[in-house]
Amino acid sequence: MINSRKTLRTCEQGHSYYKSSDCPVCPICEQEHKPKNGFLSLLSAPARRALENNNITSLQQLSQYSEAEILQFHGIGPSSIPKLKQSLEENGLSFKKVESK
Repeated sequence: MINSRKTLRTCEQGHSYYKSSDCPVCPICEQEHKPKNGFLSLLSAPARRALENNNITSLQQLSQYSEAEILQFHGIGPSSIPKLKQSLEENGLSFKKVESK
């Protein structure tokens, strides 16, 4: 059986929180960092961080990648793709097309 006891932690900003995983992300800092609007606000924190860590902060930048390339980023799962696709389409953009051989 996995130990799921939560431990009290304090982040560099001084926020105290309980967490049972080894994930070092402070949920309070993460909530403060979450955008209020735009396509990044629609995503889960891991998916948003995956795009930000790959310097994708605009839909124009996102449109330079294929769906398959985006799915390779750690933190992006299949449930993120429909949200991203809809945001792109609403702005007249799409994922990069992959040419089949």
